[in-house]
Amino acid sequence: MQRKPGGSEDGEGPGSLQHPFFARALAGAVGGMDRRGAAGHRGRILAGLQGSVIEIGAGAGSSFPLYPPAVTRVLALEPDDYLRNVAQEAAAAASVPVTVVAAAAEHIPAETGSADAVVSSLVLCSVKDQAAVLAEIRRVLRPGGTLAYYEHVRSGHPAVARAEDVLTPLWGRFMGGCHLNRDTLAAITAAGFTVQDNQRFGFAVQRLNPPIAHILGTATSPGHAG
Repeated sequence: MQRKPGGSEDGEGPGSLQHPFFARALAGAVGGMDRRGAAGHRGRILAGLQGSVIEIGAGAGSSFPLYPPAVTRVLALEPDDYLRNVAQEAAAAASVPVTVVAAAAEHIPAETGSADAVVSSLVLCSVKDQAAVLAEIRRVLRPGGTLAYYEHVRSGHPAVARAEDVLTPLWGRFMGGCHLNRDTLAAITAAGFTVQDNQRFGFAVQRLNPPIAHILGTATSPGHAG
């Protein structure tokens, strides 16, 4: 899974956001994932965006070449040092202005209601508290702003879902906190977003891996709850 590290408000320090071995493996695997279809998936959720965009967990910057010209600027968050350095190189070659900063999804360095869109590409599987991150995304989005998401999720097949429940604790230890079994679409709607379109499909992130459930789509924010 493509992990974009996220922090939390419960005392996790900067060191807990660093996964050097996994980050290097991820950076090396992204090209293959893109060729198998991941780039096309991200391109679909980015195509209609415009104005000011925040991308949480930007990883190696794989989305940067895919932003349309209507996007005026991108604030890209990446707390992992290694991945952020790779993303900064990608930002220099992007066709839209991209600023990469050291920040996690739980604490987005942006004013309330300042973003036209927030992008989450294979991130919400690995944050510690989905509800807290989605609340922060809602805070920074203007009313009517777009959450564009591409995530892997819990299987719809009961036997596979039970296996994901069993595997997730060990999987997360070696895969940067990734959860195999999250119902991310339900979390998005529970956070107050209105889903505009959603596609569910199977996708193998590695060539020899079995396909696992993914979703991609967009949702509209009602604006900051507070």
